[in-house]
Amino acid sequence: MDKEAGKLPAGVLVENFEYDKKNEELVKKSFWSKTKKVAGKIPFTREAIAMYYCALDAKTPLWAKGIAFGALAYFISPIDAIPDALIGLGFTDDAAVMAAGIRAIAGQVKEEHRQKAEEFFKN
Repeated sequence: MDKEAGKLPAGVLVENFEYDKKNEELVKKSFWSKTKKVAGKIPFTREAIAMYYCALDAKTPLWAKGIAFGALAYFISPIDAIPDALIGLGFTDDAAVMAAGIRAIAGQVKEEHRQKAEEFFKN
């Protein structure tokens, strides 16, 4: 459990999040292409990129990597509860999953991860 930030949100148990190598592989393969396509269309781009860098960080606990890679894999996946092509609604499910993931690992996303996310927008 995240000792720095205290606890995960109510009802969220670390034990329920297993690290999945398939999610990590999907994210590493497709994160940047998806992010570049939707960067101006979604409000959570900075948080998603910071979460990505957090997930790659060797200092991030495995439970947090599991949450981050799971949320990012959902964001990348073309199979959604609400298809991304639906204008106005397409990213609402992605946003909900990302918000839950971001909140769950908030104490693990460090300033260095946020700074790297900001660098994406400067290039």
